[in-house]
Amino acid sequence: MAEYRLTPPLTDEQVRALRVGDTVTLDGTVFGLRDATLIRIFDEAQAPPADLRGGVCLHTAPNVKKLCGHYEPLSVGTTTSMRMDRFTGGLLERYGARAIIGKGGLSAESLKHFQGLGGVYLAITGGAAALETTQIEAIEAVWWEDLMPECLWQFRVRGLGPLTVAMDSHGGNLYADVQAEAQRRLGEIFARLEKRA
Repeated sequence: MAEYRLTPPLTDEQVRALRVGDTVTLDGTVFGLRDATLIRIFDEAQAPPADLRGGVCLHTAPNVKKLCGHYEPLSVGTTTSMRMDRFTGGLLERYGARAIIGKGGLSAESLKHFQGLGGVYLAITGGAAALETTQIEAIEAVWWEDLMPECLWQFRVRGLGPLTVAMDSHGGNLYADVQAEAQRRLGEIFARLEKRA
């Protein structure tokens, strides 16, 4: 397992160097989006007003306050990713995004997109919104404010992480590994219980 400190936009080489279990810390631009943003982009066919090529997308609907014409972060937590699973391929193929930050992982179908197009899923610790918010230096831009708080956000981050590479471009899937190990251990437990009966 390796540790990386990266600055988006990410190159194909950088993304394909990442393996399940590696740790990533980010500096620079991260785009925040959520269900409503993705529905607008894909179901309503409105191209994102920001260039997502090489981008890192964070599944979030932040709590913010508006001061003197700009937004300040109050709490930028990460939401569960699976309900946005169907948009993974389009984000990577059509708009060039290379990493998704979220909780809980994505499907085997998304893993295929990561393999074929060069992408990774970066897991963030659930319940760490307070820490995550301190790692956001500024909200640099916001588009589609009518979707508040599920707008398209541009955050400037410093030291965002540590993030764990949970799904990689080589077919690695930490969630599948954990599930397989849990099933193996469960089998052992049942076998021991049967012997005692």
